[in-house]
Amino acid sequence: DGRILITNQNGNSWSLPKGHIDPGEDEVAAAKREIYEETGVRPENLRLIKKLGSYQRHKISKTGSDDKTEIKTIHMFLFQTEQTALSPTDPHNPKAVWLGKEKVAERLTHPRDKEFFRKVISELSKISSKRGR
Repeated sequence: DGRILITNQNGNSWSLPKGHIDPGEDEVAAAKREIYEETGVRPENLRLIKKLGSYQRHKISKTGSDDKTEIKTIHMFLFQTEQTALSPTDPHNPKAVWLGKEKVAERLTHPRDKEFFRKVISELSKISSKRGR
């Protein structure tokens, strides 16, 4: 239905689900695992549509500001799921919500997350409209 899943981190910031890649994992497996941990959407319920791209930004500190000691490279993927129930398992990401794509950028905390999302929003709209035909 075109909604986007976002997560609350440490109770003070909102982002798209993401995280680190474990040893032996590829990017897609890591993305599915992190989505499950941060939202409760099971990996087997996720269908990869495409890689949206990558960008870099500072880590967000526990206070919600930039932690300039660490730069992260974030790889973003578009998945589709029929699962709507959310139950995060990661205590550092206590809440996840579905939002209409027009509301996502205003909710995201980090400026680089907002910038990346705004860049890909037109592509998400094109994919949604093709599916609706």
